[in-house]
Amino acid sequence: MADRLSKDDAQKQFAKLQRAEDGKKAMSEYEAEGAAMREKTARLRALRLARDAELAAAPPAPAKKKAAKGGKGAKADKGSLADWLKDREGSGHKN
Repeated sequence: MADRLSKDDAQKQFAKLQRAEDGKKAMSEYEAEGAAMREKTARLRALRLARDAELAAAPPAPAKKKAAKGGKGAKADKGSLADWLKDREGSGHKN
C-alpha cells in the first residue's frame, strides 16, 4: 500500500513538473510571437510613413477638365439613340 502511495505521489509530481515546463515553453513562444509582431508592425509603419512622405513631396497631378452637364454639348459628344441602338444590334444584342 505504501508503494502505491509513493508511486502515485511520484506521478503527480512528474505531471506537475511537466505542466510547469509546458507553461514555460508556451510563454516563451507567446513572447517570441509578440516580439515578431512588434518588429513587423514597426517595419510596416516605417514603410507607410516613407510612402506618405514621398506622396506629400510629389507635385499634385494636373486636374482633369470635367465636361459640362446638361446642355447640347454633352449630348452631342455621346451620340444619338439611333447610333447606340445600331451599335447594340451590330454587337449581337437582339433587344
